[in-house]
Amino acid sequence: MFDNLNYYRVFYTVANTGNISKAADMLFISQPAISKAISKLEDGLHVKLFLRSSKGVTLTDEGQVLYNHIEKAFSNISQGEDELRHIHELGIGQLKIGVSTSLCKHILLDKLQTFISENPHIKVIIDCHSTVNTLKLLSEGRIDIGLICKTDIPAGFEYQDVSTIHDIFVVNETYLSNLHLREQEELAPEPVNPWLFAGNLTGIMGNLDENGVRNEKSADSTFASINPASSTDESGFAMKDILEKSNLMLLEKNNITRTHIDDYLESQGIHPQQILEVNNMDLLIDFAAIGMGIASVVREFATDYLASGQILELPLSHPVTERTVGFVYPKSREKSEVLRKFLGMWGC
Repeated sequence: MFDNLNYYRVFYTVANTGNISKAADMLFISQPAISKAISKLEDGLHVKLFLRSSKGVTLTDEGQVLYNHIEKAFSNISQGEDELRHIHELGIGQLKIGVSTSLCKHILLDKLQTFISENPHIKVIIDCHSTVNTLKLLSEGRIDIGLICKTDIPAGFEYQDVSTIHDIFVVNETYLSNLHLREQEELAPEPVNPWLFAGNLTGIMGNLDENGVRNEKSADSTFASINPASSTDESGFAMKDILEKSNLMLLEKNNITRTHIDDYLESQGIHPQQILEVNNMDLLIDFAAIGMGIASVVREFATDYLASGQILELPLSHPVTERTVGFVYPKSREKSEVLRKFLGMWGC
């Protein structure tokens, strides 16, 4: 079929003009070349396509059948060319973005709304996956760009960071108070005031800034009864004890964030006795807020909950190493116009 494409073009033009001479002028080839192409096509299909007369040529019944299909094919080609011209002239295009649900909600969403508003002709498709799966889709060419927590970037791809995030442990005040009551006999041989712990936690609410982040100077005294180090003090509690004795809520295994937290816990010699795995960061925050346990979350994703006091940030003597979030996309000297526009919004 592909060997006959030029013949079909000649056939289509002759059928439209009804005249070999006019078709030759339109195609910038000689009349004998037109006649030869038609003969070749007729020989290959084993049918007669045109009836010739002194007034020109007309289609045979078989020729009309072929023309009906050829007309659709050439019409589709013309539409495709027109669509490409529109893309070039008006900025019409498509952008497929791979991103986790949490990164989409807390980082991508605001600027994505602006991008769509400023580029209404660009079709945006969001494919929500973990960082690991986003990189897989990118490698397979099924998405154009991914928003990920930085990890090992495959060869052939570029990474541009756009934000910094901080992993923290959060808890509902009531849960922590109940944990103290439950464990005080084991952790504190001497009788202690069971409300000392909760009272100190209540004070933390006065030490939060407008974004829900602790004021470190005042928070140190507020959390005096919670010792971040491995030793214990007047309350009998150490941060190691709290994280090991609590229902510790983490993202599922094989998640970049979970791996980061597992590495941190191991480095601090913390071995949780009970872990609840959840596949969504927002659910971790919600579960902590209703007192299901202590959750590992990203501070920047929980600012409203922290500011309102629904959850409190546990003080760590050795904070979890901060991470970056950024865009990963194929290395290429010539990025598409759509991708350049999108990255430009982020200063990339």
